[in-house]
Amino acid sequence: MAGRLIEEDPQRAHEHALAASRRAGRIAVVRESVAITAYATGDYALALRELRTYRRISGNEDQIALMVDSERGVGRPDRAIEVGRAVDRNTLPVAVRVSLAIALSGARLDLGETERALAELDIPELDPDRAFEWSPALFAARAAVLEELGRDDEAAEWTRRADIAAEALDEAAGNGSDEEIFVEEIFDEEFTEDAAVDAPDADEEVEPETDENVDVDADQDDEDDYSIAAEVEELLAAADAAADAQSSTTVDDDEDQEH
Repeated sequence: MAGRLIEEDPQRAHEHALAASRRAGRIAVVRESVAITAYATGDYALALRELRTYRRISGNEDQIALMVDSERGVGRPDRAIEVGRAVDRNTLPVAVRVSLAIALSGARLDLGETERALAELDIPELDPDRAFEWSPALFAARAAVLEELGRDDEAAEWTRRADIAAEALDEAAGNGSDEEIFVEEIFDEEFTEDAAVDAPDADEEVEPETDENVDVDADQDDEDDYSIAAEVEELLAAADAAADAQSSTTVDDDEDQEH
């Protein structure tokens, strides 16, 4: 739900995340939400500060790529690379490791180090024959660097692979499948994109907007407000649960000491 809200209205999602942080500022998931929404609104300094707090509270490095990108956002690509390099990549989940490689590649581009930007993407997960959740972004990032290098044919090929991987994943998601998707045979075929759009005929009457349509739009706005409110409630519920767990642990420790 959070991802959908951020895409629809990042500023409003950020305001609600801030409201949650005022009630539960010591809970990791709340600070993470503030960081993500701040990043989505372009407030990279706040995102960076909140990400550091989230890492300190949770002990997790799962938002390291966002930290690197936030350093880039405040104009510190050198520092971004230092932050990314300080993490042991072997301890990261695969998706996080790929996101970090993409972010580091972007930092290299910021510094004008195009060849090194390409090298950052030479990771085991760069497999053109299989599509994982991270594949489209990874392929697209490689295409962008190749284009910067003037290797247009290779860039076009990786762009095509990114599109095909995205389509394969969308199709698998529609079928409810979470299995690894093989796309080797698709890459060997001619890939064309049909951008045709159906338009009404000249003689076809266009139905005017009615009060019913306005009511539907109003209902949609109400649903959006409810969704954001529900998101905040989820954050606060998670915060309360974490606080209760912490309180319970403290009580147990005190009882053990008394005995």
